[in-house]
Amino acid sequence: MELILKQDVENLGFKDDVVTVKNGYGRNFLIPTGHAVLATSSAKKVLAENLKQRAYKDKKVIEEANKTMDALKQLDIKIAAKATEGASAGDKLFGSVTKADLVEAFREEGQTVDKKFVSITGGNIKRLGQYTATVRLHRAVSADIEFEVVAKA
Repeated sequence: MELILKQDVENLGFKDDVVTVKNGYGRNFLIPTGHAVLATSSAKKVLAENLKQRAYKDKKVIEEANKTMDALKQLDIKIAAKATEGASAGDKLFGSVTKADLVEAFREEGQTVDKKFVSITGGNIKRLGQYTATVRLHRAVSADIEFEVVAKA
């Protein structure tokens, strides 16, 4: 079943992509929740015209996203978290560091990034050390940002 996505869908595609999915997924989830519409020939023509008009507007958005991404890459992010003490305990954290903590660290450095655009490789962090997060500001602009989780003094 061919569908046109009305919004970004995780692990499927971005807004205005034409995707092929199984009938049940399209009929029972994507269409009723408003995530997609059927890709009829007339809907594809309207989509093509909209994409043509949007390409002009996207140039400015992509330039702005690239500036923000360059600023994020320059940051040296260190997230302080409570950790266990002692040689036997190692470097385990009390709780975990999530993407919300990383977004807050960006905010403290003066950069605003929405939490839904950040994904930490391996999920939540439960140990001290160096980690990588992927930040996607636009479908054409994404990068891996290095950060470090350190023990709170």
